Amino acid sequence: MPTLNWIGKDKVINHHQDVPYKVLEQQYTYSNGSETNTFVSENKIIHGDNLEALKSLLPQYEGKIKCIYIDPPYNTGNEGWVYNDNVNDPKIKKWLEATLKAKENFTDASIGVDDLARHDKWLCMMYPRLKLLHKLLAHDGVIFISIDDNEQANLKLICDEIFGINNFVTDFIWNHRKSSQNDIDYSLSHNHTLCYSKNRTAFRLNPLPIVESKFSNPDNDPRGAWVADPMDAPNVRTNLEYEILNPNTGEIFLPPKGRHWRFTKEKYDIAFKENRILFGKTGKSKPQYKRFLSEAEIKGVNPFTIWSELGTATDATKELIQIFDGEKIFQTPKPVSLINRILEISTNKNSIILDSFAGSGTTAHAVLNLNKQDGGNRKFILIEMEDYANTITAERVKRVIKGYGTEAKPIEGTGGDFSFYELGEPIFLENDLLNEAIGIERINEYVWFSETKSNYIKQNEQYLLGVKEQTAYYFYYDKDAMTTLDESFLRKLKTKAEQYIIYADNCLLDEKLMSKYHIIFKKIPRDITRF
Repeated sequence: MPTLNWIGKDKVINHHQDVPYKVLEQQYTYSNGSETNTFVSENKIIHGDNLEALKSLLPQYEGKIKCIYIDPPYNTGNEGWVYNDNVNDPKIKKWLEATLKAKENFTDASIGVDDLARHDKWLCMMYPRLKLLHKLLAHDGVIFISIDDNEQANLKLICDEIFGINNFVTDFIWNHRKSSQNDIDYSLSHNHTLCYSKNRTAFRLNPLPIVESKFSNPDNDPRGAWVADPMDAPNVRTNLEYEILNPNTGEIFLPPKGRHWRFTKEKYDIAFKENRILFGKTGKSKPQYKRFLSEAEIKGVNPFTIWSELGTATDATKELIQIFDGEKIFQTPKPVSLINRILEISTNKNSIILDSFAGSGTTAHAVLNLNKQDGGNRKFILIEMEDYANTITAERVKRVIKGYGTEAKPIEGTGGDFSFYELGEPIFLENDLLNEAIGIERINEYVWFSETKSNYIKQNEQYLLGVKEQTAYYFYYDKDAMTTLDESFLRKLKTKAEQYIIYADNCLLDEKLMSKYHIIFKKIPRDITRF
């Protein structure tokens, strides 16, 4: 398989493993038109570097995200983008410096930040984020990535590498502009949306609902509205090649070259007797098949790869201006209709949707809209690194929930809620010791997930993290004293299990006793897994 190399790839290919795990600090929950701290919503908006925030989602969401949509920087070289496409944002520069181990003046660095070409910088920024997104995707999950021609080819190659070339679904083309351009010698009117599944054998795009306006009933057929479909289909199958006689003209039809009839001669004869074979409005044309709306509603129609009916960038700007009372507060939003289409073809009513380049919050808007339309219970997670995460991203979602618009043209609210988070402190300090400032429950949650890859539930027994697959996990930790796994501690254990994994500072048990009771000792903090 072809792979892409660039300056700095060797430094970032496993960088996602070195990113510190930080806790998420809830700031407030928005519900019923006001902010509260009385409960935690399943919807999340997170302010913080999206690489670190993605890492913080692993304990609760690894392998559980059904649909990811991201709209990363397009790397146009235009300094005016909200996300700085030249990767000159201080947060990204700081990340690059650490990743490339560059010194303050860059002179002794093996690869200096200023030596990286624009495309190299972009790839260094994207690669570890895509690695974490891949970990978060469910087995039957899918990711959609909007991009333009500046990085489409590079993005395709690194996605082939991370997600697997066999998991590429398609490239959806969005017609984002209707007007002509005069600043270059062609009018650019499309963006790409690359689509990859976690496992192509486990994922299939949802069919779209049939557009009823395409169906009619000119002959008052008691079976209801219908549409005339072609009788022929692509490819050649000898058992589907036979003569069809037009009873009105006596003309004999065969499938066009390279195609076959859509079903066998036996099924054709049945369809003919059922008055489901048509020969055009005049009765003199090639055969067609009468397909009823009642049947089409069950099957739906597979989505096309060209999206020209989903609004434009101008429409998206108008939507946002309406939400923010006439103020243009964001340069490059996506229309709700575009994200709505993505959700329609990739999620069910209980899916979790993630957007780690959240921008103005269109993804949450689309999730709330779709839930209102079909009674779904989809949940969203948005991550935004910029300072407008609360004033624009979260504010938009608040207005969508409660309703917006003018008195003359009000837009009804969708209802719903979300919790807003800031990215907090790391679980490990620079000296590799545990950061006690985050609290023991956060530490327990991390250790439990590192062992079981499942969500942590607080136990009634002291030091017990939980039991999974007949293994009991204990985290014997005291911030004010050294802990020792000895026979005295064992006598205090209340939970019966086939095996015990016990974390402590020290262990005084002999090997025979540990073998007899199937005890595995792990030293704090040395043996706590880093991920």
